[in-house]
Amino acid sequence: MFDALKEKLSAVFSKLGSKGRLSQEDIDSALRELRRSLLEADVDFRTAKDFTAKIRERASTAEVLRSITPNERISAIVYEELVALMGKPAPLIISPKPPTVILMAGLQGSGKTTTAVKLARHLKNSHSPLVVACDLRRPAAVEQLRVLAENAKVAFFGPEKGSTDVLAVVRGAQKYAEAHMNDVIILDTAGRLHIDGQLMTELKSIADTLTPHEKILVVDAMAGQEAVNSAKAFHELLGLTGLVLTKLDGDARGGSALSIRTVTGIPVKFAGTGENTDALEVFSPERMTGRIMGMGDIQGLVEKVKAAGINDTEIKSPAKIAKQFDLEMLLTQFEQLEKLGPIEKIAGMIPGLDKIKNFRAEDADAGALKRSKAIILSMTREERHNPKIIKGSRRRRIAEGSGTSVQNVNQLLAQSEQMKKMFKSFTGSGGSRRLKSLFGFGM
Repeated sequence: MFDALKEKLSAVFSKLGSKGRLSQEDIDSALRELRRSLLEADVDFRTAKDFTAKIRERASTAEVLRSITPNERISAIVYEELVALMGKPAPLIISPKPPTVILMAGLQGSGKTTTAVKLARHLKNSHSPLVVACDLRRPAAVEQLRVLAENAKVAFFGPEKGSTDVLAVVRGAQKYAEAHMNDVIILDTAGRLHIDGQLMTELKSIADTLTPHEKILVVDAMAGQEAVNSAKAFHELLGLTGLVLTKLDGDARGGSALSIRTVTGIPVKFAGTGENTDALEVFSPERMTGRIMGMGDIQGLVEKVKAAGINDTEIKSPAKIAKQFDLEMLLTQFEQLEKLGPIEKIAGMIPGLDKIKNFRAEDADAGALKRSKAIILSMTREERHNPKIIKGSRRRRIAEGSGTSVQNVNQLLAQSEQMKKMFKSFTGSGGSRRLKSLFGFGM
């Protein structure tokens, strides 16, 4: 998500960077392009207008206009205003007196049931969560929640067979939690295709029976302005305490993720970034802005590195890497990358990766990684250690052996050479420390 917006922002900053000093006309032209890009990304009109007005006010100062690096100054201003636009982080409310009750609401198709289990999995390291099936109109919803909870290894409570009394389920869940020491109860309520009186009556009855500490709405970020409208309607009737934005890994415009806090006044607490039950992140305006502006997400990358069990000793000195770097070492790096999760998500976290020649985000997938590994595994040991000997006939043999093309082999060889040059840039005084700091080690 946000790839189109990221490209347009990059184009705006690049155009500003091609100039010496800026005029007011240059800034006005850039802001018109910026506002158009935000509107195309489905950001609310008023939000886009106010946002660009704030940037114009800050960018029109003499300090910026006379700066020798005006594009960097304006880029910093845009970053700060995007962070402010999405609001300050709002932590999940945990009651000092257990159990903490979290009511999950949302329209059908928003990913509410999956998100309930994702949240339980997120909390289970420090709590004992219980997910409760409160959608009794769709038998498949109860079974879906049960299966997801079992796979995520979190506690589940559901209705007795044939039961239609949702309040009996809620009261039963409370007793079950007390008996089994569950200190967080997550209620997966019924969804609808649209908001109606019957839905709201049921939600209010549940809330009255088991007073929630959190009333969280699960919103499909791909729904655009409809996501904002549904959030406003739920908030007016229910009094929401937070939002979860799902499908942020999709290819929609996603402007609602930027403007929903401003328009509704409800904080975004979590972001869903995939279908697996571990694909839930605490929402961070700074990290989201970094991804939008092509600055990567080093903090997110650090978390994935540590979660994968990759430690300090596995990160070599950049000087040694630059000196010893060959295709054998590249194969090892690919195997490390596979531990971190879907490669297309990891690629978006690495600052500047999209600027490497011939790199395309759409190529950063598990299939591309497997192809690259197959190419290297089809080489002889001598070829891996000395890629310079890989000429025409060798390239054809490697392509046939790996089930790829000569063009694929050429691309891999070119990119490995670029990676070697990149590691050389980390050499010298403090190079090892800087590289380890990048991954959160030795700090």
